Amino acid sequence: MVARSSEVRSSAVRHSASPGAGGHRRRGAGRLAGLGLGGAALLVLLTGCDVGKTFAGFGWPQGGITPESHRMYDLWIASCIAALAVGVFVWGLIFWCVIRYRKRGNALPVQTRYNMPMEFLYTIAPILVVSVLFYYTAIVQTDVDKTSKNPDVTVEVVAFKWNWQFTYRDGQGRDANTVASVLGTSEVIPVLVLPTGKSIRFEEQSRDVVHSFWVPELLFKRDVFPGNVRNVFEVSSLDQEGAYVGRCAELCGTYHAFMNFELRVVSPDKYEQFLAAKKAGKSTQEALQAIGQKPYAETTEPFDTRRDKNNFNPSGETAGTRR
Repeated sequence: MVARSSEVRSSAVRHSASPGAGGHRRRGAGRLAGLGLGGAALLVLLTGCDVGKTFAGFGWPQGGITPESHRMYDLWIASCIAALAVGVFVWGLIFWCVIRYRKRGNALPVQTRYNMPMEFLYTIAPILVVSVLFYYTAIVQTDVDKTSKNPDVTVEVVAFKWNWQFTYRDGQGRDANTVASVLGTSEVIPVLVLPTGKSIRFEEQSRDVVHSFWVPELLFKRDVFPGNVRNVFEVSSLDQEGAYVGRCAELCGTYHAFMNFELRVVSPDKYEQFLAAKKAGKSTQEALQAIGQKPYAETTEPFDTRRDKNNFNPSGETAGTRR
């Protein structure tokens, strides 16, 4: 039995030491080099075109209207490209090994206990990939979360079941004064009017439970906490005028799905005219009409509360009289 095993090993060694073995190794190295060059070429092609638009943002919302949204979008696309490049490389190695080292006859392949270059590669490469992604994520996150000392516009966002109040302030913090306010009701969607080209500070608080302030085009989804917690974030500017739907993104109760608002982005001049109209005592709808905007939200509509007397007293009897 020992002699038979020795014979097999000897045969395997002689087979590996045959003149053709060097050619096989050279061809294997050539295939590996070709695979690496193919992956590099794919990476160059992906970075040279609008990959996000071609592949629908890899699931990330497109059409951001702030510099912060563009930075987060670029980080996501770059991460997806890196993941695809690593995936193609790994898949290529797997298929190459399946084809290159498939069984050929009954000869026992050369037994290798370890491969230092390979072990170094699959230990160090993941650490390098994670480190690079962590580095750029930390940079983008720090930049996105950055706040300034003197923003151009400060808005207090107050969430409650199940609507919003937007208060324009003349400063920062709880001690600032209210300049104008927009209050949403079950019948009227609140419209938040903001200017382009200005830094905007949002100061959020809740009157009851946890809500979440979300405008998809801002690519910000910030929780609004009850109590003394005041969640603050900023956008350096809004780049595009238009009407954008806003939502509560935190399950907050029965009418959570209908807790919507609208962000209306206008020019700085129209924004000042809107505030002036509000200060003069006009309603939000009148102030919107004064700057040539539609008076009511156009991206969403109020929910049907079904609150009428038939819901509460179908028979018309006086409450408490029926036994």
